Amino acid sequence: MSTTSGCDVLIIGGGITGLTIARELVRRGSGDVLVLDKEPYLGAHASGRNSGVVHAGIYYPPDSLKGRSCLEGNQLLKAYCREKGLTLRETGKVIVTRSPEELNGLFELKRRADRLGAVAEVIDEQQLHEIEPYAATCGKALYSPNTATIRPKEVLEALAQELRQSGKVSILTGSHFLGLEGSGTARTSRGPVHFQRAINAAGAFADRVARAFSLGGEYKILPFKGTYMKVVRERASLVRGNIYPVPDLRNPFLGVHLTRMADGELYVGPTAIPAFGRENYGLLQGMDWEAADILCRDALLLFCNAGFRSAAFSEPKYYLRRFVHGAARALVPTLQLKDLQRADKVGIRPQLVHWPTKKLVTDFVLLRDGSSLHVLNAISPAFTSSMAFAQSAVDLLLDANGPATHAVPI
Repeated sequence: MSTTSGCDVLIIGGGITGLTIARELVRRGSGDVLVLDKEPYLGAHASGRNSGVVHAGIYYPPDSLKGRSCLEGNQLLKAYCREKGLTLRETGKVIVTRSPEELNGLFELKRRADRLGAVAEVIDEQQLHEIEPYAATCGKALYSPNTATIRPKEVLEALAQELRQSGKVSILTGSHFLGLEGSGTARTSRGPVHFQRAINAAGAFADRVARAFSLGGEYKILPFKGTYMKVVRERASLVRGNIYPVPDLRNPFLGVHLTRMADGELYVGPTAIPAFGRENYGLLQGMDWEAADILCRDALLLFCNAGFRSAAFSEPKYYLRRFVHGAARALVPTLQLKDLQRADKVGIRPQLVHWPTKKLVTDFVLLRDGSSLHVLNAISPAFTSSMAFAQSAVDLLLDANGPATHAVPI
């Protein structure tokens, strides 16, 4: 498709959110969709760098878009993998307590799961050891049988192939969105694109794209870096599926955990270390002019947000292997320091902050203005939620009489 020929629907961002929305549009009869992605290949950022865990909806309030779409998305994504013959390991997950004080948090997760309709079972230590023989807990744990693992890039490739074969979707990589020329033309690095409707699924840069449409000015991004370590292959059998701690429910982070990936490798992580760029994967890599602004945002939230302050002070130590080992050993006591090695796997979580209140946004955000729709805060469990979330997004885009925004609990 020539960029100057235009399209019916322009999707900015070719991650899991953009691709599943394109798929949903085709299912609803759209026949002229163009997906733009600034990278030379799909999955260069969050969609291709996540842990591959298919979440089961345990952590999220039942009235949240995250909760509803994660629960349904779990089933839709697993069904898609089965239909396409993609990798799917239905191993389940256990959430363990590291001290008696965490039991209240464990039972709160159980209540959340029950209200949402997710399957979660409180188990004792003997039942835990039948599921994960080397895991430790203080009396009780929570078992999620519907958690699974996949290969994220494999799913992205299957979706891209399906969309291209439909003859109704074009995917143009290496194309940057630069702004608007009037109300129906996007400026890109490949030239102008004329559109009838636009969907912003730009991930870490979605707030910038929204501002080009004069939306989302009350939100700012704070990036967090997720680093991992890998357990040497001969010790990967210590974990069968996924072992998670009870998280600090003040923050939208799940804590350092152990995941047996779809390829059999065992990873420890991710961290949630404040980063200084939306693509700050290395020490200095990905830092740009915005680094000073991000540092100022971090500093302000240190004073205004107790949950952020707790994460900001506790997480940076996980750059050191011995602290990662300490966190992992609390879940699997037989894990030794020598079992851990550095991993190349690094991701960025572009956490949205509602700036007037200085609170981290806990839900997905959908903003609509006429013919444009903007997806903000598409962070975990966005990959799991994607196919169900795409239905909600397209519903809002096509409903001329619907609300202009999705109300989010902050």
